[in-house]
Amino acid sequence: MNELSSILSSPIAQLGASVLTLGQALLFAATLFVALLVVLMVALWRSAKARAVAAAEAADHARDAEARMAGILQAQAEMQGRLGTVAEIFGSRQAELTQSLSQRLDAMTGRLGQTMADQTKSTHESLAKLQERLAVIDTAQGNIQSLAGQVVQLQAILSNKQTRGAFGQSRMEAIVADGLPLGAYEFQATLSNNNRPDCLVKMPNGAPSLVIDAKFPLEAWNAIRAAADAEGAADAQKYAAQAFRRDLEVHIKAIADKYLISGETQDTAFMFVPSESIFAEIHENFESLVHRAHRARIVIVSPSLLMLSIQVIQAILKDARMREQAHLIQGEVIRLMEDVGRLDERVRKLQTHFGQASKDIDDILVSSSKVTKRGEKIEALEFGTGHAGEAEEAPRVPAARAADSKTGQLRLRVVEED
Repeated sequence: MNELSSILSSPIAQLGASVLTLGQALLFAATLFVALLVVLMVALWRSAKARAVAAAEAADHARDAEARMAGILQAQAEMQGRLGTVAEIFGSRQAELTQSLSQRLDAMTGRLGQTMADQTKSTHESLAKLQERLAVIDTAQGNIQSLAGQVVQLQAILSNKQTRGAFGQSRMEAIVADGLPLGAYEFQATLSNNNRPDCLVKMPNGAPSLVIDAKFPLEAWNAIRAAADAEGAADAQKYAAQAFRRDLEVHIKAIADKYLISGETQDTAFMFVPSESIFAEIHENFESLVHRAHRARIVIVSPSLLMLSIQVIQAILKDARMREQAHLIQGEVIRLMEDVGRLDERVRKLQTHFGQASKDIDDILVSSSKVTKRGEKIEALEFGTGHAGEAEEAPRVPAARAADSKTGQLRLRVVEED
């Protein structure tokens, strides 16, 4: 025992002033061992507890997984049932759709066949109408060919100066003859200077006649049109325009010198242009010619302006004829006023007769009202069966006057009051 105590108290290490003995070292080692053992036990206990908690959680997760699996299986069963229902519905709908499609296809086939039949019928009708129209077109083409021949003939006519003058003359004569009465105009009349204008319109009241000339220089105008299509059109058209201006100035001067005769013809003469387009072209591009003609007292007229002028002259002639017949109209008006006076007198007499008849009717109404009053009084009388004395004492009835009718069929007794 003493040896053990001496062994335990023997120093084994020195740390500064402190001496470490074997007993102290063993005690420290034992203490450390116990502490490590306690720590190990605590760690084991915590590990066991953690494993228990993990096992519990694993059990919970397993239960949750089983519940979820059961729910998934139930949902899968429901889904299978729904899929079966959907399959059945889809099958029935597919059958209905197939039947509907077949019906619609049949109906569409029928309508398509009907439509094709109608379209075929319409096509046949259209082809028939097209053939008719082609026949009409063939006829129109024949007419156009004949018209083209006539146009060629007209061009040949217009290319000749004499026949062209006859063409303008015929248009002017047609307009004048349609607008004026016979005797109001004269074609190719001879003036005092032995010149013969194309038309001479006779004015009323001894006024001088109006001269119309239809000899328009159309060849110069055709030269302008031909120059527009030729090579060097600008120069050619310029020369043609100068030639046209020169020819028209000469023609205006000739009309003024030949046909304007003081006291025999009007101070103004008409130069007839047989085309509206030429008339418009002259006023647009040859304004100097228009002014020159105006200074020479020559009026350039187109077919429409000539027609309007003829209508004005016709109105003047009609007014002159009315003035010539004014005395006859005045006599007729006087006789008409006399008839109106007699009519007024007779109406006044008739009004007097109506007034007398109205007065007689008023008198008759007064008499009828009196008769009605007398009858009411007679109805108001009371007739009794009393004695003679009473009869004598009764008031004396005044004498009644009898009114006899002329026919003897009506007798009235008029009772006068006191």
